[in-house]
Amino acid sequence: MARPKPETFDKQKTVAENRRARFDYAVEDKFEAGLMLQGTEVKALRAGEATIADSYAEVRGGEVWLVNANIPEFSHGNRFNHEPKRPRKLLLHEREIAKLTGAVERKGMTLVPLSIYFNGRGRAKVELALAKGRQAQDKRDYIKDRDWKRDKARIMRERG
Repeated sequence: MARPKPETFDKQKTVAENRRARFDYAVEDKFEAGLMLQGTEVKALRAGEATIADSYAEVRGGEVWLVNANIPEFSHGNRFNHEPKRPRKLLLHEREIAKLTGAVERKGMTLVPLSIYFNGRGRAKVELALAKGRQAQDKRDYIKDRDWKRDKARIMRERG
C-alpha cells in the first residue's frame, strides 16, 4: 500500500510564484510535478530567475506540458544556452495525468502553475493547481470576504 502524500509540499527554496492565480482562479486541487530541464535552465533557476505569471499547463498526447513559462538564458551559458520560453515537460504519474485530463475535458477546468521551487533533495518542482476561472462578480465576493476576515481578526485582537 502506498504512503499517503503530505498535504503541503517540501518547499526549500521558492524560485517563482504566481500570486495572481489564486485571485483569478478558484483552486480545487494541487499537484506536485517534476520539471524536465536542461543544464543551463537549472542554473538560471538556482540564481532565482523565472517568471510563471502568464503560463499554463496543458495535456498533449498523454503528457503534461508547462507552456509560456519564462526561464531567462543563463549568463555564462554561451552556445549551450536554452530557449527561454520553450514548452517544458512535467513529470507526473499516469494516474495523476488521467485525473487531470478528465477534469480539464469534462469539467472545463484549467491547469495553472502556482510556484516553481526546489525541494529538500534539490529537485526542481512545480506546484500545479487544478482550478476553475472566476468571473468578475466572484472576484468581488472574494475581495469582500478577504477584507471581512482581516477586519474581524483586527477587531478580535483589539477586544482581546
